[in-house]
Order: sequence, then structure tokens, then C-alpha cells
Amino acid sequence: MLFGNTASAAPAAEQLLKDLGLEPVLPPRLQALADADSRYLKDLKMNVSTALAAESLGEKAARLIAVAVAVNEKHEGLREAFAASARAAGATDAEIAEAVACTSLMNANNVYYRFRHFMHEEFYDKAPAGIRMSIMASPAMGKELFELISLAVSAINGCELCVTSHEKALIGHGTEKQRIHDAVRLAAVLKSLAVLL
Repeated sequence: MLFGNTASAAPAAEQLLKDLGLEPVLPPRLQALADADSRYLKDLKMNVSTALAAESLGEKAARLIAVAVAVNEKHEGLREAFAASARAAGATDAEIAEAVACTSLMNANNVYYRFRHFMHEEFYDKAPAGIRMSIMASPAMGKELFELISLAVSAINGCELCVTSHEKALIGHGTEKQRIHDAVRLAAVLKSLAVLL
């Protein structure tokens, strides 16, 4: 009886993978949900679809954020699929590479600034970071989108200092709070997807 109800859940999971440009072969965690006829698969499919289609982001920005999340979560297949859809939405190879580089830089910053925040110690607060960030000076994708990706990755990695700093920079660029919200929601939803892949 365990596999008796998979007819309704497995197609939703397979369609989700196809929609993302992935092979419709269910990895073990996704298969386990399909085997249990989990209603969550329909929720996940809708969450991913809704987050990627956020009007405030636009297709290109949403796909570049998605590339960054896939890199952050170390999922190469997802990175390739989102890079392809980013190209289809008008992103250049330089912008896609920059989303990858931004993710790497944020991982360094998130660890470093989280440490400083945890310590509450004047020495660490005043010590020069010594982390080169020249990529932030004039990004190919523009400063606003670079900041948006930085915020999304920092939110996933749980660095309060980085999150508040990037949100403040975005507000300074005139970014609408809805766009900020939608970028972080997209990162959260794609993180939840990566857990199952």
C-alpha cells in the first residue's frame, strides 16, 4: 500500500523538475514525499512558481538570484538550469559569472561579519576586514541587483549584520520594499527546494 498513492504526487514532483529545466528523475527525498503522496509537493511547486514569477523582480533578476542560491546550496544541476533560464531572459555570461562570484564573496563576508557580531568585542569591530571586494565597485549587473543578490545570499546564511547592511543599501538605491521582500522570499523557497534535491 505504500506505493499505491503515488499516482497523484509523483507527476507534480516530476513536473516541478521539468519546469526548472531538470531531468524529471526524482532524487530520494523528493521520491519519499511522492511515495507518501505528500500534499507538500503541490505546495512546493506552487511556491517555486510564484516566487520565480514575482513581478517586482522580473524574469532576469529572479533567475540571477536563483543562480546565486543554487551556487550557495552547492547544487550544480540547479545552477546550470537557472543559468540557462537566466540567459534566455537576457542575462549575459558576465552577469551569470558575477552572480556566482557574488555568492562566493558573500560566503566570506557572512562568516566574517557574523563572527564580529557574535563577539561584541571592540578589537574585532575595529580590525580591518582585509577581504578584497573590488567586484562590488562597478558590477556588470549593476549595483542594485548585486546588492539584491548579496542580501538574498546573506539571508540564507543567517548574517544579521550583512542582511541589515544590504537592505539599507538597497533602500538607498531607491529599491522598493516589495522587491526586497520578493528577493528574500525567492531565496527562501529555492533553499527549501534544494533541501529536497
